Amino acid sequence: MDQPIQLSLPLPGAVDTRIYVYLTIKAKSILLFLTTASGDETSNPTPLGSFVYALPDRYNPAQPLSTPLCTVEPTIEFTTRLAKLVSKKTQLPTYVGNSISFASTALGGSVEEEMEAFQKVAALVLSKLQPVIQAAQPLSDGLVS
Repeated sequence: MDQPIQLSLPLPGAVDTRIYVYLTIKAKSILLFLTTASGDETSNPTPLGSFVYALPDRYNPAQPLSTPLCTVEPTIEFTTRLAKLVSKKTQLPTYVGNSISFASTALGGSVEEEMEAFQKVAALVLSKLQPVIQAAQPLSDGLVS
């Protein structure tokens, strides 16, 4: 499934701003880009955010490894957490680019607003990755199909 999946969802706490998600599922990796845009800034380019690479740790599957490839302070934590989450669930190397801006939210990007956005983005992305997640999970009885 190399065709990109393009989705959007409202940015929590913002009136007319949306989070745009661009997800590509490759055979051996996941590529995910996130950005925001409001109705009045669709013609303006969004500044580059952070770009993080995460991969499963075969010795400690619960803690994926990550490397920031490009860091922009307001977006690095969100990007790293999302890259590690997707990598952990899919057991695939994951690239995440994120330029989400919380400037248009009611509280200007409070921790609560960022957490709510993270939860919504994670739920949306993981729902689209369910076939990959199910393929990554070993059978519970230890038998190979």
